[in-house]
Amino acid sequence: MTERSLLVGPFNRVEGDLEIRLEIEDGRVAAAYNNAPLFRGFEAMMLGKDPMDALTITPRICGICSISQSFAASEALGALAGASPAPQGALAAVIMHGVENLCDHLTHFNLFFCADFARPAYAGARWHDRAVARFTAMEGSAARACVEARAQILHIVGLLGGKWPHTLAIQPGGVTRAPTARDRIRMSSTLRGFRRYLETVVFGAPVEEFAALETAEALASWDRGDAGLFMEIAADLGLGAMGPGPGRYLSFGAYPLPGGRAMAQGLWEAGALTALHTSQILEDLSHAWMLGPDAHPARGQTFPDEDMAAPAYSWCKAPRLGGAVIETGAFARQVVDGHPAALDLARSGSTVLARVAGRLLEIARTQLLLESWVEALRPEEHFMRDVALPNEGTGEGLVEAARGALGHWIRVERGRIAGYQIIAPTTWNFSPRDGAGTPGAVEAALVGAPVGEDEDTPLSVQHIVRSFDPCMVCTVH
Repeated sequence: MTERSLLVGPFNRVEGDLEIRLEIEDGRVAAAYNNAPLFRGFEAMMLGKDPMDALTITPRICGICSISQSFAASEALGALAGASPAPQGALAAVIMHGVENLCDHLTHFNLFFCADFARPAYAGARWHDRAVARFTAMEGSAARACVEARAQILHIVGLLGGKWPHTLAIQPGGVTRAPTARDRIRMSSTLRGFRRYLETVVFGAPVEEFAALETAEALASWDRGDAGLFMEIAADLGLGAMGPGPGRYLSFGAYPLPGGRAMAQGLWEAGALTALHTSQILEDLSHAWMLGPDAHPARGQTFPDEDMAAPAYSWCKAPRLGGAVIETGAFARQVVDGHPAALDLARSGSTVLARVAGRLLEIARTQLLLESWVEALRPEEHFMRDVALPNEGTGEGLVEAARGALGHWIRVERGRIAGYQIIAPTTWNFSPRDGAGTPGAVEAALVGAPVGEDEDTPLSVQHIVRSFDPCMVCTVH
């Protein structure tokens, strides 16, 4: 038996800092330890601030999912006030959020994930020349087309929110700007142009056709567009058996509207969907460089352990739901929402293939949702209502960022923030071990990954880690 340790990191094409220590036995990962090495302290910054400051400060946590943070903060403030936004304001907010999530998925697929297939290590594969032409960083034709299409659709956020990132438009009572009839026409035109991009480049077919796929086999057999090239590569590399997840999928429910969330909320495990009880969330600090007791986020604190004492090895806390490790993200969201192809994939467990396929499904489905939402905008109606915040109370804001379940918990005393805690999607997926020694989702997914003797950044590890689309700057805020 041969044994060695390997430190992989920092990872390129990952938002923020990430290091992973691997214990390798006989050419395979025997154990993995995720380290989020950068502490930023946004939760501590919030203390003593006016509650409305959350709308200004929390979006700055991240530059690629800032609307998700803004949306979660506004939901938490709305819950604190016991108020809901004006219906048209809620619609405008989910349009902005849907655009951001759609852009994140495309960025991940074209710029963060598929670029690995252009590596020289894959030279000789029948698909390698095409992958180089399409996905090479900065040079691939797919990468360039993605950046151009992304820039165009973000104009919708500009029309509704004034700017992206870090818009201040989303408020507990709605949005600060009511679009005009002309704005709605421009947004519809932008979505038609984006549909052309999806149908000619990404899917090579009508968006509805890809969204309607019902089985794992139908997904794996897709042979058109860049989605088809990915499926061909995934079959050749065995990505459908790589990086197994815990088999528990969490979604807070995407896009809250007056009639309900556009995608379902819940926990899916062992073939069954059950109701979500956020009271069962606990942040375990046993292996995090944090001081204080394990607690629900509504009562949690963020006190960094400056001594960085063992057995801790990460700034990331370890959130658990009912004591269990869960996976969140686009694939989890599609499983919880009951998409037939995602459910078929889930019967064999989450894998690298499943996670990327979940994002592709969601790209198609989000395009269709955006088209229907823009059509439903009524410029003549109110987009904002007055909301008065109390001097005392608590609030919980739950949304679905591109990478999965995002929650904000606020506690207000004497008109000031007395507690603010955030659990980001990557905090769930990239958590360290808990008090029972149970690895987090990615730590467990890496076990069994093949590692060549001459590999210092193993390709299998790169694929597994990137399949979760980590955003480390959100992880420890």
